[in-house]
Amino acid sequence: MSLPVVLVLTTVPDDESAQKLAHAALELRLAACVTELGKVRSRYRWKGEMETADEIQLLFKTSAARSLELERFIAANHPYETPELLTWQANASAAYGAWVVTETDRPTHV
Repeated sequence: MSLPVVLVLTTVPDDESAQKLAHAALELRLAACVTELGKVRSRYRWKGEMETADEIQLLFKTSAARSLELERFIAANHPYETPELLTWQANASAAYGAWVVTETDRPTHV
C-alpha cells in the first residue's frame, strides 16, 4: 500500500539561503524532509537576457495537508524575485508516507 506525499522543488543561489529556507520549513513543520540535491547550473532567459547561474536545488517532502502552506512559505521567504517552484504528488511507501504526515502534523489547540 502507498500513501501520497507532495514534492516541492526549488533552487536557491547559495548555501546560506538553502540552509535558512530548509531549516525554517522544518521548524514550522511544513516539510518532513528537505533534500539538498546539490549544486546545479541553470541557464535561462531573464528580462530579455540570457543568464547562467550556479544554484543549489532543494527538494521538500510534505503532506497534501501542508503543501499549499509550504508553497506560500517558500514564495514569501525565497531570495529570488520569481523563484522556481515546482510541485507534484508522488506515491510513497506506507511507512514513509505515514512518517511525512506525522512530521508535518501540528497539534490543534482548542
